[in-house]
Amino acid sequence: MKTKKKLTLKFYQNLGKLFYAIAAADKQVRDTEWDKLKTMVKERWLDVDIIEDDYNTEAAYQIEIVFDWLNNEEKLNAKACYDAFINYKNEQPHLFTKAIKKLIMKTASAIAHAFAGLNKSELIMLAKLNIELKK
Repeated sequence: MKTKKKLTLKFYQNLGKLFYAIAAADKQVRDTEWDKLKTMVKERWLDVDIIEDDYNTEAAYQIEIVFDWLNNEEKLNAKACYDAFINYKNEQPHLFTKAIKKLIMKTASAIAHAFAGLNKSELIMLAKLNIELKK
């Protein structure tokens, strides 16, 4: 018998940090990267787990909310956001199934490729993420 792990709001919020880090790796978040994130949330992440936040909104939208907040309000550096995600991942390894890891890499790669292909900082961050997710 297979049990399904319930993902939490904190899980999705940390994904928002990660995807912001990927987009901000070159110190600039472009509209095409933001648009790609919204597309990936709508097309891929909404179906991952059916939980809602306190406002009866699908929890996967927390990815967008945190990304937007970091981009417009906080302006945290990409490394700090990436490190926060990795710390969360290491504290909650049971949430990171093979399918989730694959979807994380697919989303991160799509965001990185959204504007004029990959640049060096995005490539380095994607490679580090790939290594982390294989642990």
